[in-house]
Amino acid sequence: MRRSFALKCTLLVVAWLLLAIACVQIPGYHFWPAAFGALTLPLALGLNLLAALYWLRRNWRVAVLPIVVAVLTWPHFQRGLALHPLHSAPPATAEPGQVRLLSANVRIFNVYSQLRDKQSSSSRQLIQWVANSPADILCLQEFYNEPRISRQDGTLFRTVDQIGKAHGREVFVSRTLTNAAGAEFGLAIFTRYPIVGRGTISFGKLTQNHAMYADLRLPTGDTIRVYNFHLQSMSMDEQDIVESYSSKAGFRRKGLGLLRRFKRGLVARNAQVDTLLRRFERCRYPILLCADLNDLPYSYTYDQLADHFQNAWATVGTGVGTTYNGRLPLLRIDHQFAGPEWEVRDYQVHYDVTQSDHFPSTAVYRLRRPRGTQPAD
Repeated sequence: MRRSFALKCTLLVVAWLLLAIACVQIPGYHFWPAAFGALTLPLALGLNLLAALYWLRRNWRVAVLPIVVAVLTWPHFQRGLALHPLHSAPPATAEPGQVRLLSANVRIFNVYSQLRDKQSSSSRQLIQWVANSPADILCLQEFYNEPRISRQDGTLFRTVDQIGKAHGREVFVSRTLTNAAGAEFGLAIFTRYPIVGRGTISFGKLTQNHAMYADLRLPTGDTIRVYNFHLQSMSMDEQDIVESYSSKAGFRRKGLGLLRRFKRGLVARNAQVDTLLRRFERCRYPILLCADLNDLPYSYTYDQLADHFQNAWATVGTGVGTTYNGRLPLLRIDHQFAGPEWEVRDYQVHYDVTQSDHFPSTAVYRLRRPRGTQPAD
């Protein structure tokens, strides 16, 4: 009787797991409630592994089913909890075709008064950390720059000069807003390589949520394309989310409003990633992607990218790889992806850099066959 019940539970878990995977592939603009089914995928994956362990001790024939399902769905497991304990860092000496890439949402370097601290120390520390990065390419979201000296801060927020010119980097800033004082908001790519092409991709009206790209010439003679993008946020206050699940009263006050915002953000991001994928398909260069997706690994947005590109953390990381620096735990919403032409050599989240609400990440990639190492015809 007990085994019969356990078997039924196992079959239900397998069915649940397959349904959750199907939900991940449904865009929000077709049926947005499917996103809630997708969010249950980590639990279904975990329960399937427990079912496999349970039956291995009791009936190996039944255990075959959850084991086979676990093997087939392992890439989905790796999306949320990567396991590469034997991975070793690449050699310190750069190899031909090797690129070190930094991605960071810098939260406009805390320029607003509600984000600043005494003497703007967090702004200074974050700008200095980014400027001193050994990465060959820097992709920054929520970028901020003051071309002219501000009265209060001197040259503090002249970030194009501090991060770019002072360190011999070329820069491409995709501006979404320039205020009356001349301050610039948007996305930015800084690079030690020559920029031979550039462009901006808007999702309708050009806003903070858009994409940019730069074509870069490597020392090997190869040209690569780096995309930097920031997708639609939920526009949900962290405190509202905490209140909504802390009590029934909090849920009644905040729940409906949060649900509306969740839906709007979800639908927008799903449409935005579809727009980007159409652009990626037309690119003839090896591609690297840096993004604040504002979405989890178990989402349509992530799934579409993972179907075409390698996620750096899922490929070489170990653990959850949290990138959100806030009260909501275990959120990985910032990502780097690489096309099939690349080997992912290393990936690191910088948890010691706490001046923004996002932790920066650095990855090392190597072209599998850079032009300078291709065999002669």
